[in-house]
Amino acid sequence: MQNKNKLTDDRLVAAYAQGDNEAFDILLRRHRNRVFSYIYSIVKNRDIANDIFQETFVKAITTIRQGKYAETGKFFAWISRIAHNLIIDHYRQNKSESLVSVDDCESDILNRRDLADTNIEDSLVYEQINDDLHRLIDELPENQQEVLRMRYFKDMSFKEIADATNVSINTALGRMRYALINLRRIAAENEIALTV
Repeated sequence: MQNKNKLTDDRLVAAYAQGDNEAFDILLRRHRNRVFSYIYSIVKNRDIANDIFQETFVKAITTIRQGKYAETGKFFAWISRIAHNLIIDHYRQNKSESLVSVDDCESDILNRRDLADTNIEDSLVYEQINDDLHRLIDELPENQQEVLRMRYFKDMSFKEIADATNVSINTALGRMRYALINLRRIAAENEIALTV
């Protein structure tokens, strides 16, 4: 019999989905340190990190058992995304608190979350949307990627885009229109939100 420790993550996920609990134990041992370190590096609190870590693997177990795991060859990226989403959920739940203490002072009228320019939740959500957007753009046809990147990331006008790509303004506008339609479709298919 083959040594299970040498199996790929995907083979272990498949084995676990078929009822082999030892396969998930191997996945847990293989990835727990990196996943916990990632969570802890963001939340900076060991108890909260432990809670989110446990919730991450419970959610992974549930998803695999329901037959919904579909990320071939990317188990660590998949489980990290679960952790990332749970971290965001944690900050959203705590957002209702009016005070954010960064020192030992019990009450500081100017130390309120709503007065801060940005908070960690906003940064995480923006970072996630930005990552998702770039991944979705990579799935578009090359000519749509080009127009979209020129318009939104280089702030070029449609006339400048038309000149740079040697097409008419109408063609540039058409490519942008199809790029946006395709982005929305791909985002919907992958259940990815591109707004806060």
